Amino acid sequence: MVNIIYNKLQCCIVLFLAFSYVLSDRFAIGRAIGTVKTKEFVKHKGTTKSIQGEDGDIIDCVDIYQQPAFNHPLLKNHTIQMKPSSIPGGVRVNSFQEKLFQGWHKSGQCPEATIPIRRSQEDEHSRAMHFKPRRTQLNHSFAAYHKNHEYATVYINGDNFYGASSSINIWKPTVSYDGEISIAQIWVVAGPDELLNTMEAGWNVYSDDQKTRFFIYWTSDGYHETGCYNLECSGFVQTNNEFAIGSPIEAVSSYDSNQYDIGITIYKNNENWWLQVDDQLIGYWPQSIFTYLASSATTVDWGGEIYNSKPGGSHTKTQMGSGHFPDEGYGKASYFRNIQYMDSTGNFRDAEDMGLVLYVTNPSCYNIDVQHDKDYFGNGTHVYFGGPGYSEDKCP
Repeated sequence: MVNIIYNKLQCCIVLFLAFSYVLSDRFAIGRAIGTVKTKEFVKHKGTTKSIQGEDGDIIDCVDIYQQPAFNHPLLKNHTIQMKPSSIPGGVRVNSFQEKLFQGWHKSGQCPEATIPIRRSQEDEHSRAMHFKPRRTQLNHSFAAYHKNHEYATVYINGDNFYGASSSINIWKPTVSYDGEISIAQIWVVAGPDELLNTMEAGWNVYSDDQKTRFFIYWTSDGYHETGCYNLECSGFVQTNNEFAIGSPIEAVSSYDSNQYDIGITIYKNNENWWLQVDDQLIGYWPQSIFTYLASSATTVDWGGEIYNSKPGGSHTKTQMGSGHFPDEGYGKASYFRNIQYMDSTGNFRDAEDMGLVLYVTNPSCYNIDVQHDKDYFGNGTHVYFGGPGYSEDKCP
């Protein structure tokens, strides 16, 4: 009898502890977090608070000194720089709309000395490794290897670029097939293709959830071993406690109606490459994690990219930009406005001064058009880009 009672007591204790463990991670800041498998979503090391947004994303507020960046072997003794020593001249920015246009702020805020990191599925981007963002000016062998990537971009080439900037029109293009993606972004690039160094920022839409999300990416070896999306590996140092990289963008443009864009600026200050979104500093890539970008960039690209899985042997129906061609113009086609680069004097200048080059892989499906009326969007070169993808007569 004593043994039976003792065994029942043990069972009760085990059940109580198990229930307490599940409950502790099921609720965050008074909001229920849906039941998820531990293999799918990982709570970040150093989390002091968790928030679930109305869109279902879970944001962990992580101690700024325990963020993933410091797992990088070159950043073990790194001291965080909270802001650059100077702000470059000529940057045109907007004001952030509604707490950096991310809906999770409606459910809570991250405290000072923490940064918000979105919980992601462990294999969220590993499923998409075959369509990492790529440099647009490719040699023939590199382009052939990535023949399912399609681009509509403009770029400049030179010896010493120290930054890039533009405001990118926000849309939610349809991504039609599993494993495909639609991207609008800025590339800052240096090095040969096989050892390519890039810093990338913009928005993308995956087939998985069809949401428009802000993202960043970097690599220092041509996408082979180094680099990752967002904060999924060590490298990028975040300093902003209000912006969750990888979270959905709420304000999305509508055809022939409201238009929204975000200003994205990447620039070098001392030994860091800073990322600024509208008028807010997000953080930086330390130059030490790069080889060729440790000094300056040689190519900067602006534009769109999709991955075409060629379902059934036909071209994908995945859209680029707004899903409409550039000749439809404002309110219908997606745009980049105020396209600029930073020169060696630390000032931003109109990219057209360097001679913008168009790079379009399949103009019948997606295209880009440079506009020379610099006053239309407020003193800056702008482009329209995009397209619908498959059509029986033009893009089979």
